[in-house]
Amino acid sequence: MRDFKALTVWQKAHELALDIYRHTREFPTDERFGLTAHLRKTATSIGSNIAEGCGRDSDREMARFLSMAAGSASETEYQLRLARDLGYLPHQTHENLDMQVNEVKRMLNSFIQKLR
Repeated sequence: MRDFKALTVWQKAHELALDIYRHTREFPTDERFGLTAHLRKTATSIGSNIAEGCGRDSDREMARFLSMAAGSASETEYQLRLARDLGYLPHQTHENLDMQVNEVKRMLNSFIQKLR
């Protein structure tokens, strides 16, 4: 078992989730159960899957959960683009969050390759 809190990829995923929570506070109230909730859920899922993988017994299982985290990161990336295109996120905010999510995706892919 690994300590997920010690993993740089988890730390970056956690910071991304925190930033997304901060920025989605500004979304329209009619999106509370729509894009706001879904974006927060997918962002949270990245770190959650990393943490769950760390609690598993094998590298193979760890890689499976990292793969799910990568899927959630891709979903988050799309939802950030949608939020930008709907005018909910300023361009610069979107760029910063997009850079963060893509860094997490690269780190996850690298980690998955090491485990396989």
